[in-house]
Amino acid sequence: MQRPPHEDFSLKETKPHLGGGRATGDKLTSTYDLVEQMQYLYVRVVKAKDLPAKDLTGSCDPYVEVKLGNYKGTTRHFEKKSNPEWLQIFAFSKDRIQASVLEATVKDKDMLKDDFMGRVLFDLNEVPKRVPPDSPLAAQWYRLEDRNGNKLKGELMLAVWWGTQADEVFPEAWHSDAATVSGADSLSSIRSKVYLSPKLWYLRVNVIEAQDLIPTDKTRFPDVFVKAILGNQALRTRSSMSKSINPMWNEDLMFVAAEPFEEPLILSVEDRVAPNKDEVLGRCAIPLQYVDRRLDHKPLHTKWYTIEKHVIITEGDKKKEVKFSSRIHMRICLEGGYHVLDESTHYSSDLRPTAKQLWKSSIGVLEVGILNAQGLSPMKTKDGRATTDAYCVAKYGQKWIRTRTIIDSPAPKWNEQYTWEVFDPCTVITVGVFDNCHLHGGDKAGGARDSRIGKVRIRLSTLETDRVYTHSYPLLVLHPSGVKKMGEIHLAVRFTCSSLLNMMNMYSQPLLPKMHYVNPLTVSQLDSLRHQATQIVSMRLSRAEPPLRKEVVEYMLDVGSHMWSMRRSKANFFRIMAVFGGLIAVGKWFDQICNWKNPITTVLIHILFLILVLYPELILPTIFLYLFLIGVWYYRWRPRHPPHMDTRLSCADNAHPDELDEEFDTFPTSRPADIVRMRYDRLRSIAGRIQTVVGDLATQGERLQSLLSWRDPRATALFVIFCLVAAVVLYVTPFQVVALLTGFYVLRHPRFRYKLPSVPLNFFRRLPARTDCML
Repeated sequence: MQRPPHEDFSLKETKPHLGGGRATGDKLTSTYDLVEQMQYLYVRVVKAKDLPAKDLTGSCDPYVEVKLGNYKGTTRHFEKKSNPEWLQIFAFSKDRIQASVLEATVKDKDMLKDDFMGRVLFDLNEVPKRVPPDSPLAAQWYRLEDRNGNKLKGELMLAVWWGTQADEVFPEAWHSDAATVSGADSLSSIRSKVYLSPKLWYLRVNVIEAQDLIPTDKTRFPDVFVKAILGNQALRTRSSMSKSINPMWNEDLMFVAAEPFEEPLILSVEDRVAPNKDEVLGRCAIPLQYVDRRLDHKPLHTKWYTIEKHVIITEGDKKKEVKFSSRIHMRICLEGGYHVLDESTHYSSDLRPTAKQLWKSSIGVLEVGILNAQGLSPMKTKDGRATTDAYCVAKYGQKWIRTRTIIDSPAPKWNEQYTWEVFDPCTVITVGVFDNCHLHGGDKAGGARDSRIGKVRIRLSTLETDRVYTHSYPLLVLHPSGVKKMGEIHLAVRFTCSSLLNMMNMYSQPLLPKMHYVNPLTVSQLDSLRHQATQIVSMRLSRAEPPLRKEVVEYMLDVGSHMWSMRRSKANFFRIMAVFGGLIAVGKWFDQICNWKNPITTVLIHILFLILVLYPELILPTIFLYLFLIGVWYYRWRPRHPPHMDTRLSCADNAHPDELDEEFDTFPTSRPADIVRMRYDRLRSIAGRIQTVVGDLATQGERLQSLLSWRDPRATALFVIFCLVAAVVLYVTPFQVVALLTGFYVLRHPRFRYKLPSVPLNFFRRLPARTDCML
């Protein structure tokens, strides 16, 4: 397979005309200052009056056709109405205008041929311009004319003006580039929209005990367990160790619930009467609206719930329903102190707890201008030719945005700008590009799926504040045949900080909410709950109008990213080797010192060694001073661009076809032999865990490297300043005092220890790693 040159996968800095001017570091005053201005001719068709009758009933079926060159838009028609009211808006892109006259024609709907009722003409040179925040242009009455310019009976109310995408009517307008799309559903699916993720809660069900159970078979001790069902989530406790009618468990079951709470929690107490047969001893339904909510780890009061069992008893020829009631002792609460993880932990865009009472104030604003794309690969065939109907989806926090779909263009121009509040700089925004496969009746069979074109991830902590980043990002997708560039997307990004002090303070705070450390969840629990959370989010967003489809949401949330991959495992191994490469280089350098490869350097090291031995109090100040100088020295080579997916780091540019075949294989494997399938699945499962551990180790090492690399400019600045202060403080403080204080602090009594991580550990966990560059 012929691979494209490596530089095709690189990030390219651009200089677009944003907000009508050049991109600079200064914040512009325009609302749409991160996108290029796009001129549109807007036509608002309001209503008509006194239209002439065209049939024997004395009425007409009017509609308006707005035509500009080859582009034509029509309003809906009204039956038998002489004074219709449409209130529809049409937008024609100035880049595609091929005429100098706008024509608005009123026609009468007819079975055979629509009748001409009159028209209004506008010279484009006479159309006024409107710039928000100016008030909307007032519509006016225009007398209808025939084709010869003679006045006719009837008037049409219109407003025509030149504007940009900043106009408030832009999102709901009919656009000329969508002239080939028909149907209200198709038109709604190509417009830009903002979606909100449902508010997710962890539901904790602490099953304590049950009383007065009535098993059918009273000759044996019941083998009782509790099954809990919430939506499509089902969990069960272990079987009770006390074989009696009053069993005890004291076991926690964790679920993910989403507001609004539509489904109750269904609890059933069951008896295992046979290996594959369970008998229900009682069942109850608990609406989540009435469940207690807690914000910390303090236990709530327990409650007794009634579980009922309905039995039909036959007495002679009569049937009678008998209801037995037992009780179950539980503690049920909605956990507001956790953050419900629905994204990959490496690419989280939100780390706030569920309960709003625990939220802290925002530290800044993230603005993203989605400008355009270039060279998109054709994704489908329409009318015998390859085409692409592209749109973008961006996800940060609970807010999802979807741009409008640009029809039939390999180089779409969106020029849409969106804003998010930022509560933590150590978060990632994800922008994906997709092909809309639900136009032109493409989803009549119900099996159409929007094709993925590629995505971009940007970590906010790697951005300098108040700087406008304008780059063209390659859209890379891994196929069974290898990595492929599907095009490029052009973005403008700006991170504005509202309080530098608050943002610097965030580096000392725990990454996750307090409850994750005080009452932590297990790794297996988090994996299961994350899977349930992604399913709930994708289901809820697919029910919006227009829907944000399941395949789009799962691709944006990196569902399935933890599956075994030989390519990804090799990439993580090479990342570890690159981290250890620095230590190996130091070892080689020290070996050269010992072997007098460079006599002058060796003599200097001897002198330094003698000074540090004679004056041990200089050891730590010297180390921190050297780190400070190295950090300042590396400032010259600090990264100027945001990190992006690296095909070489991901081992995607030279992956073996057999490795890719294994990576794209189904799970469980589709191999025919049962034994091979069993061993293969086991190997992939174990290797997937090893892969995750190796990746985490590499992340820790890369965070150490990022201390002085200026990848996160604020974190490096904090560390460099700390090194300078530490060097000065340690210089004036006797070494023995420092050693004693350090030893006593490390060996301090548990009473003086905190359950939350220390400030240095919090700072370290917030440092960026090269996980953002992994494909």
